[in-house]
Amino acid sequence: MKNITIEFVRDGNIEPCRELCNELMAFQKSKAVLAPEAFDSMNFDTRMKKSYESALESQVIVVKDNGIPVGYVFSTVDIVEKNAGSYPQWAPIENVENPQGFYPEWIELPQKIGCLSNLYLRDGYRDMGLGTKLFEKAMEWLESFPDVDLVFIYISNGNDAALNFYLSRGFTFSHDVFGDFIKAVYKPVKRR
Repeated sequence: MKNITIEFVRDGNIEPCRELCNELMAFQKSKAVLAPEAFDSMNFDTRMKKSYESALESQVIVVKDNGIPVGYVFSTVDIVEKNAGSYPQWAPIENVENPQGFYPEWIELPQKIGCLSNLYLRDGYRDMGLGTKLFEKAMEWLESFPDVDLVFIYISNGNDAALNFYLSRGFTFSHDVFGDFIKAVYKPVKRR
């Protein structure tokens, strides 16, 4: 029998997510049909830790089984500036004509935007409702900001199960990022 707990990181120590984040990057690489090699430079330090430290607001929730981390969700709130279309070094855009960045042209910038950045569960912990619980807790937090009107989620190419998960929870396809390398979905924030 599993002894599952869901814990909010309140002390800023996201190190328990290191191994899980690295597993997520490897999982995304295994699913990718476009530029899987781009994931070689993505890991806990270059993606999650960097984003956590630079975000205006961050939330991390960890799922543990008998005290061992087996999954997590990581969300941020940031002010998105007009240069949001710039491309990170890892973006595979060499052969892409007019690649679109993280934010669509229809969005008015600057503004605060919520982002559900990572949601990952190890094999053996999927299909237990834990992903839905993490998703709901992350959305509750993101929707608690009175000046956040949109939440974005970015899904790596080839991860159709994740794309369908978010679409089935009220998100709408927005645009392809970096020439189909990433799918962007969004949802207007519901005010309670």
